[in-house]
Amino acid sequence: MHLPALSVADIEAAAERISAVVAPTPLEYSERLSVLTGANVYLKREDLTRVRSYKLRGAYNVMAQLSPAEREAGVVTASAGNHAQGVAYSCRAMGVRGRIYVPTRTPKQKRDRIRAHGGAFVELIPTGDTFDAAAAAAAEDVARTGATMVAPFDDARTAAGQGTIAREMLDQLPAAPDLVLVPVGGGGCLAGIAAYLHEKSPHTSIVGVEPAGAASMTAALVAGGPVTLPEVDPFVDGAAVKRVGDVPYAVVSRLGPEIVSHANLPLVAALRNDGLGTGPFGMTQVDEGAVCTAMLDLYQNEGIIAEPAGALSVAALEGLTVAPGATVVCLISGGNNDVSRYGEVIERSLVHRGLKHYFLVDFPQEPGALRRFLDEVLGPDDDITLFEYVKRNNREFGAALVGIELGTADGLASLLARMDLSPIEAQRLEPGSPAYRYLT
Repeated sequence: MHLPALSVADIEAAAERISAVVAPTPLEYSERLSVLTGANVYLKREDLTRVRSYKLRGAYNVMAQLSPAEREAGVVTASAGNHAQGVAYSCRAMGVRGRIYVPTRTPKQKRDRIRAHGGAFVELIPTGDTFDAAAAAAAEDVARTGATMVAPFDDARTAAGQGTIAREMLDQLPAAPDLVLVPVGGGGCLAGIAAYLHEKSPHTSIVGVEPAGAASMTAALVAGGPVTLPEVDPFVDGAAVKRVGDVPYAVVSRLGPEIVSHANLPLVAALRNDGLGTGPFGMTQVDEGAVCTAMLDLYQNEGIIAEPAGALSVAALEGLTVAPGATVVCLISGGNNDVSRYGEVIERSLVHRGLKHYFLVDFPQEPGALRRFLDEVLGPDDDITLFEYVKRNNREFGAALVGIELGTADGLASLLARMDLSPIEAQRLEPGSPAYRYLT
């Protein structure tokens, strides 16, 4: 299969094409992250576009190139939510009818915004639990109706639109950045940014950041081509893609990214004069709990409402060693976060930081058993945040699911020691275990 190339000329043309609807997004200096890393860290605020994500760039670039006949036939797309908003906005702006397939798990906030942007021009169709299920339904629609697919990432025109982010970045900085961190789902944004920087700023290092529960680009690079993951964690919904696109993979793989663990990511960020001719290009993954912590930090410190995918770059940065004084850009890819999800965000962050733990505790069915547990096991700064009987085997014991929040993460060892000394039996539920996933 012949795959179209992605050039700087394509991205420059896309920038002109979308300029009427996509104003340059701010590149904001982050004092907190700069102090934390010793670098000069900037946040590329794609959450401040009209649709609160970079996806408008690619969607509009594709639709602006449709022929009159294609516009008349209408468009179809599948999306986890952000690309759908870009398509919906473009449909109403151009007067084109569109059908938009989204996973049933798509947050209500995103579904509401899709309808608001598209108005009477779009039909929203929730289908399946994952993006890939929605994409299959959209492909069937196109085959049946002859409408045009506006692909969220597997189209060189889409990737060219996303690549305009890199063009803006270079215009907004006095000198090219040393390092750019890019969230990765289907790969279109990474492909566009990497293609542009590879030619225009070859000494800039690039790191693609995936959620650990949906590392489809890494899987493709290991396998030598796109592969379908058996399952993904849907929490980082904007990047929970089982299979990256053929076009993004072709672009990314040609640039030879190194697959590295987050803990060992080699970031020699100030490389402009090293004579190598190109900056390092790496792929890494971050835990969903780290993403939640980054989301909360962005909200509490910078006042940025980032969705999970939008915080991937910052989550990766906070665990890295960066060359002092290097210029770093973190792409905040989107801000379409449903406020009702913050309970889960806080929970996952606490678990990631080692502050929240769950236990199955067999309480004797006698007066004072809970009081003894509180007095003998809990520390002075520990708190029970969940207590729920899950079953009763007999009249003497009752098993309860107990959630404990610690005052500090290093308090776990002493808590476990006190549990061992207590006559009350307690079993810790390890994160990731089947029992943990079922009970929480």
